[in-house]
Amino acid sequence: MKMRPISGAATVRGRRGLLALLLGALLALVTACGGGGGSGDGEAKDTEAAKPRPSTAEVKVEPGDGAKGVDTGGALKVTAAKGTLTSVKVEDEKGRAVAGKTTGGGTSWRPDGRLRAATTYTVDALAKDADGRATRKHTTFTTLKPKETFVGVFSPEDGSTVGVGMPVSLRFNRGITHPAAVEKSVKVSASPSVPIASHWFGNDRLDFRPSAYWKPGTKVTLKLDLDGVEGRPGVYGEQRKTVKFTIGRSQISVVDAKTHTMKIKRDGKTLKTLPITAGAPGHETYNGIMVISEKLVVTRMDGATVGFKGEYDIKDVPHAMRLSDSGTFLHGNYWAGRPTFGSANVSHGCVGLFEQRGGGDPSTPAAWFFGQSLIGDVVIVKHSDDETIQPGNGLSDWNMSWEKWKA
Repeated sequence: MKMRPISGAATVRGRRGLLALLLGALLALVTACGGGGGSGDGEAKDTEAAKPRPSTAEVKVEPGDGAKGVDTGGALKVTAAKGTLTSVKVEDEKGRAVAGKTTGGGTSWRPDGRLRAATTYTVDALAKDADGRATRKHTTFTTLKPKETFVGVFSPEDGSTVGVGMPVSLRFNRGITHPAAVEKSVKVSASPSVPIASHWFGNDRLDFRPSAYWKPGTKVTLKLDLDGVEGRPGVYGEQRKTVKFTIGRSQISVVDAKTHTMKIKRDGKTLKTLPITAGAPGHETYNGIMVISEKLVVTRMDGATVGFKGEYDIKDVPHAMRLSDSGTFLHGNYWAGRPTFGSANVSHGCVGLFEQRGGGDPSTPAAWFFGQSLIGDVVIVKHSDDETIQPGNGLSDWNMSWEKWKA
């Protein structure tokens, strides 16, 4: 039997049929995957619903990002709307953190104190809405650079050992018209702890002391946090410093201007009684409690500096210890005869002890007492025909009652 060849038309029809079968199978597959021939809108809606919605919480930082010349106190504030703050981190350019508190149920944050002047800060804040979705905020700003500044010169010195009468005293180089802001930025503490209060003398001196003399061995710490404090309009502090000192043994010396003697007590026991000379009639020595604030192996005493022009000018006064700002010293005296001490008052208001010229003999009363004394030791003068020294004259703070001191 002879086969007949398939015509070209039949071949084309066979191919078309095969293509139709393939397209039909593909369409059935797509229909099955599409869930029964739907349009695909359900898949789009499911995808949209799966996307996380943005947080509705809003974070605001004042001052604004990039702000310059920002005030050091009161300008920084972080708030949250439609949510609560869960984290606020503020640091300066050296990585030092700024402490602060969140209030208003988590809607507001402020720093605990002032910021440093001329410093750049970064703020990183995080807030969450009611559904726990977070919003973050990152800003930077720079505080003002003061044109004028002030400092407090403090005594005693860091690391020193001083007598029981030593107050903490700060003398400012500019008059302070915002005393509350300055006082808030100075802290004095003691170990063992005792109540300590501050008192202003004028507008340029701030002292701290306990109700009674310090106890020997007490450790005292002064913390100055004046950087950025506005002490007077447009004048800012620039100090951040910690000063520590120790109270040594108790030494209290009592000068009796009538008997011309000075009794020195160490830790409550009499160490020695020395003959002295005090202020002559018309130039009497102050009564009251004074504290040694300065010790000088040798100094010049010129009467012109304290209102006695031309009356004396002694260039080599040995073993001098300052008791007042107005010029009262306890010092060695080589120009009065030795019999003067213990029998007469001949000075211009100072307390004198016998001394040899040059102060080279350590056995003389003046040299001995100088060697036994510390800055902060107490010297009490009584029975002088003069008034009691004012509390602000030198370190004479103890002449004010505790009640008045605190007031």
